[in-house]
Amino acid sequence: MEDIEDLLAGGGGAGVPPGFRLPVAGAVGVNPKQKKEKITHTIPKASLSIPGTQTIYMKTFGCSHNQSDSEYMGGQLSAFGYVLSDDPDEADLWLINTCTVKSPSQSAMNTLITKCRSAKKPLVVAGCVPQGSRDLKELEGVSIVGVQQIDRVVEVVEETLKGHEVRLLTRRTLPALDLPKVRKNKFVEILPINVGCLGACTYCKTKHARGHLGSYTVESLVGRVRAVIADGVKEIWLSSEDTGAYGRDIGVNLPILLNAIVAVLPSDGSTMLRIGMTNPPYILEHLKEIAHVLCHPCVYSFLHVPVQSGSDSILTAMKREYTVSEFRTVVDTLIELVPGMQIATDIICGFPGETDEDFARTVDLIREYKFAQVHISQFYPRPGTPAARMKKVPSTVVKKRSRELTTVFESFVPYVGMEGKVERIWITEFATDGVHLVGHTKGYIQVLVIGPETMLGLSAMAKITSVGRWSVFGEVIEVLNQANAVERSVDQFSHCSSLDSSCSKEQCACEMTSCCGQVQEVEKKVSTPKYEAKLNLVGWVLRKRKSNSRIMEKGSAMEFEGNQNKAQNCLLEWSAVDKGLLGGVLVSLLTILALSLYLGTRSF
Repeated sequence: MEDIEDLLAGGGGAGVPPGFRLPVAGAVGVNPKQKKEKITHTIPKASLSIPGTQTIYMKTFGCSHNQSDSEYMGGQLSAFGYVLSDDPDEADLWLINTCTVKSPSQSAMNTLITKCRSAKKPLVVAGCVPQGSRDLKELEGVSIVGVQQIDRVVEVVEETLKGHEVRLLTRRTLPALDLPKVRKNKFVEILPINVGCLGACTYCKTKHARGHLGSYTVESLVGRVRAVIADGVKEIWLSSEDTGAYGRDIGVNLPILLNAIVAVLPSDGSTMLRIGMTNPPYILEHLKEIAHVLCHPCVYSFLHVPVQSGSDSILTAMKREYTVSEFRTVVDTLIELVPGMQIATDIICGFPGETDEDFARTVDLIREYKFAQVHISQFYPRPGTPAARMKKVPSTVVKKRSRELTTVFESFVPYVGMEGKVERIWITEFATDGVHLVGHTKGYIQVLVIGPETMLGLSAMAKITSVGRWSVFGEVIEVLNQANAVERSVDQFSHCSSLDSSCSKEQCACEMTSCCGQVQEVEKKVSTPKYEAKLNLVGWVLRKRKSNSRIMEKGSAMEFEGNQNKAQNCLLEWSAVDKGLLGGVLVSLLTILALSLYLGTRSF
């Protein structure tokens, strides 16, 4: 059965069909059609319980986009009254969100399906595997939710609990961004900005599932960002199959979106933006604009740019649409223009046709840049892809190359030199050891600190006490509140390049007026009535004078090429408004004093 409408018993063409119900809080609207055929099979007795009272076990494989889909599905199920559980044994139904990128993740899915059937539990499978390979033997008799049908998961679950097999795979419009959502981490919003991609990589199965590029509008994404910030989110991850391709189907591009989002982020840096994975071809023409955004104090100076191979011949066989030289251009430009820039990349070992010389070029590339993060995979032929039909490299050779590259990568010590430094970090989760909290620097370097749970969701200054291979350890020396967090953000952006205190145009990745303008804009936000709404006027004036004194002591913190004196004057001098306000305060105080003396003399 290909659509759920086949399972809904109609009510004579009017009203709500029998068995159909609205969500608990009216959070999701579903508009079923009339029935198309009569249901003749018998519903098991166990399925006659009240819908929305059951427990659902959810398991997610794959990328952050898949995680976001699961959070949306979990949010809708919760809105209808279902209970989500991490314990499969206590659950009444299992929901598995799958990944088709690698064979191991699909094998894990198969194992889980077998366990579910052995436990005689109703099962729903979602994600890229059923969407890209709907005729898999393992999926026989299983209900399926397609990647663009996640907003109908409640219908599928309810019908599956009744004993029906439902399959929703037909593509349609993108799911709404404002659906109910249960986040795995309440401080982190994974925001899908588009689905699908423009590439045709010969090894990739994801394109079969996610399809061609489909982008959300800038307005809808900015609206979602505003909503999640109001909901207390402290970290926003932009996610997609290729972030760099965003907007090419709707007449916009990634820099337009990034600038629109940055404009609504809190000026105190309390909510950070992380830009998702982007392939080299689609950011080459926007490198300076993207570098400019990565310089912003509310954006992590981190980007995931997969290279896959250090050999042009292998990249051609993969149909990656770029050369090693173009990848180098991306990396070199970002490292030059963005202070503390951190870049992660991916490598596939043993792609069909890879020679020893090809692999040696890959090793040399990784050794040259000493990336702090490299995701190393062995080639897995995915059914239905062109690469699956190519002549394979022997598996023993593939494994040997994978081990060799891993050894090279693990020999790097990327965080040496950080010990003793003081870094601003954003704390969002517990470490797996159950002892430390996890924070990230502006460059998205993981910092493990010890502190109370109340630190989660906060920003702090931490002194790095020791460094490890995968992370660094630190000691919190100051938890930042709104006021001093804004100051830190201003200081951070005021010298947008640590390479040269003169902050040249090339190092800033933007024009001088743009960089300085943003510093002045942030400083202006500190002094707006909105920011000081809860504070009295006298305190505001005193704080402003104290702030100006602090800036004076810092001296050259605002040294921008060609505008040093102008920038310092605009920050240090009292404006006419400031003088007027101070005069008004003094007049008010004198008036109050005079009235007090007058009333005091009359009382005698």
